[in-house]
Amino acid sequence: MSTILVTGGTGTLGRHVGERLRTDGHDVRVLSRHAVPYAVDLRQGGSALDAAVTGADTVVHCATSPRGGDEKAARNLLTAARRAGVAHLVYISIVGVDRVPFGYYRSKLAVERMFEDSGLAWTVLRTTQFHDLLLTLFDGMARLPVLLLPARVKDQPIEVTEVAGRLADLAGAEPAGRVDDMGGPEVRTFDSLARAYLRATGRRRAVAKVPLRGAAYHAFREGGHLAPAQAVGRTTFDEFLAKRFPGRT
Repeated sequence: MSTILVTGGTGTLGRHVGERLRTDGHDVRVLSRHAVPYAVDLRQGGSALDAAVTGADTVVHCATSPRGGDEKAARNLLTAARRAGVAHLVYISIVGVDRVPFGYYRSKLAVERMFEDSGLAWTVLRTTQFHDLLLTLFDGMARLPVLLLPARVKDQPIEVTEVAGRLADLAGAEPAGRVDDMGGPEVRTFDSLARAYLRATGRRRAVAKVPLRGAAYHAFREGGHLAPAQAVGRTTFDEFLAKRFPGRT
């Protein structure tokens, strides 16, 4: 078994990746801003990052922030990985980063290209959005008396533990470049997903579908972030909600 460093290892995805890798018998190092002994801010880099990477056979890069800084973090990580002679880099990306002109997606695509051009062996997996993201989104919307949803937009949410399992398998295998996308089991309208959330949480809110403007909205409306041909996920959003809110659905 190998030594594998998981960046963002305390986050929504990273903690599940680490658990699965340990179950598979790997020696797992968890890196995040507050993890001990590998407390590292990737945007800063430095000797602490070098220490975390040294001796690692594989790095699974799950750390990310929609608020920016992903490209700088990746640059520092790749520099440290080259110095340490890391044999395999694994990166989690998002379906549609090359089709949807959304700022966060552009950053994820830029990091993909940095991995490809790093001179190191790499694997990239793109997935659709996690169930957890929709839950967070709807929780925020539900603070208002009306859920304001983007009109004519669909989503294909996937269970994070299923993605973690796939990432762990990829980390334990040979570098594979860009692998097949991984999508959730259902493509559904935002309206139906929001109403499922309201039923599961017992909240009463009106739902309004609002048409928006801009190239990113148009790309989302056209399904640029979906992968219907790779609907390999098993857990539906309703099943996720039933587990999260037992007795409600």
